[in-house]
Amino acid sequence: MAQKMLIYSFVARGTMVLAEYSDFMGNFIEIALQCLQRLPATNDKFTFNMDGHNFDYLVDDGYNYCIVSVESAGRQIPIAFLERIKQDFTNRYGSGKASTAVALSLNREFGPKLKEHMQYCMDHPEEISRLAKVQAQVSEVKRAMTDNIDKILVREGKIGEIANQTAELRHQAQDFRQGGTRLRRKMWLQNMKIKLVVLAIIVALILIIVLSVCHGFSCK
Repeated sequence: MAQKMLIYSFVARGTMVLAEYSDFMGNFIEIALQCLQRLPATNDKFTFNMDGHNFDYLVDDGYNYCIVSVESAGRQIPIAFLERIKQDFTNRYGSGKASTAVALSLNREFGPKLKEHMQYCMDHPEEISRLAKVQAQVSEVKRAMTDNIDKILVREGKIGEIANQTAELRHQAQDFRQGGTRLRRKMWLQNMKIKLVVLAIIVALILIIVLSVCHGFSCK
């Protein structure tokens, strides 16, 4: 029974299968390829269930990794298998060969590797389960750290925005004070001018009166 948990696997660039492996024949191959056509381009894991089989996919930077398993295999072993083949495939072809490969052109090289990884995962389910749990914990820690960093950046952004607003208010207050000082100086000057004008008028009136009185005495 353990030998039949993982029954079909492939690696594809977009919708083009580059390498595949299966010891069995069945409509699950056609279903897996049909599901491949519907996968979104978002980097993530996706699972479809049909006819007693799970169709698990790992999408990563334009490459799609697939494993078809019986439902009794659970989730941890298929997902761990996908992570293993993604790492192996990236190490082998990350330099660029996979980006120009045509359909099934890597089957001779990587098809046997798919078989090896499938067999290893089926032969060591406990080890794979432990590794899957550790990876899940690491992913959770990374997710928590990312969320915390995002919150810190948002908070710093708000603090920076408040600081900018405070600086702007400080500049406005300074401009207001400077404007008030200039206004007070202008009003003081205008007031002094009015006082000087009034004083000049009073002095002129006094001079006129004095001159008029002196002139009157002279006339006598």
